[in-house]
Amino acid sequence: MKMYINTLIVSDIHLGSPVARPKEVLELLQGFNFKRLILLGDIFDDLNFKRLKKEHWNLLSYIRKLSNPGKNIEVVWVEGNHDEGLIDKLSHLIGIEAYSEYEFEIGGNKIIAVHGHQFDRFLYENIVISNISSFIYNKIQKYDRDNQALSRFIKRKSKGWLRLSHKVADSAIEYAKRKNRNTVICGHTHQTLQKTSGGVTYFNTGCWTDIPSTYITIDFEGNVRISEFFEPEKLKLAS
Repeated sequence: MKMYINTLIVSDIHLGSPVARPKEVLELLQGFNFKRLILLGDIFDDLNFKRLKKEHWNLLSYIRKLSNPGKNIEVVWVEGNHDEGLIDKLSHLIGIEAYSEYEFEIGGNKIIAVHGHQFDRFLYENIVISNISSFIYNKIQKYDRDNQALSRFIKRKSKGWLRLSHKVADSAIEYAKRKNRNTVICGHTHQTLQKTSGGVTYFNTGCWTDIPSTYITIDFEGNVRISEFFEPEKLKLAS
């Protein structure tokens, strides 16, 4: 039986990347009934659509069906740093509007969703280093495919990664305060995090290139929750 929620948020799917998990994202979307879907940036890895495989197009096709007015589902794409410049193409491809940030309210909870790269000073001050680091980590993930034990160990032990995650969180919280929001939700860092300061709570969605992948749900009272995606086949094996 599908769970009925108000809003489902996923980010950092990186379609076109060898470590993208479009089939798993599709399973997640098919497992919920929701009124709103927010694609919180970096849905694509880059501008090269030739890298998209059949399962990538299947996911995009399903999202397009969800955006059909007859479904009564609001589908929102918030632009990330990897898919900057795709606004016109994506709107035509999937039939949804794109935003630099998106504000909404549920049960009195005033929420703003923004990808988060806007708060990453290191990214803009060290573009070459950031690109090289991302390339190396993606290669490690590719050859660490089964359970990503090495990838998860590297991320867990990386002080730089953790510092970045908290710096983005702190900047996002300050931004939400200026916008008079109770909650701010970001992606970008690929690191799940929940943090509260000065009456604002920050949530990070994590990503869909890691195993386990993570996502955010919001119920009809405005309660926000970070969850992990567990693949049905693995659940059967564990039972």
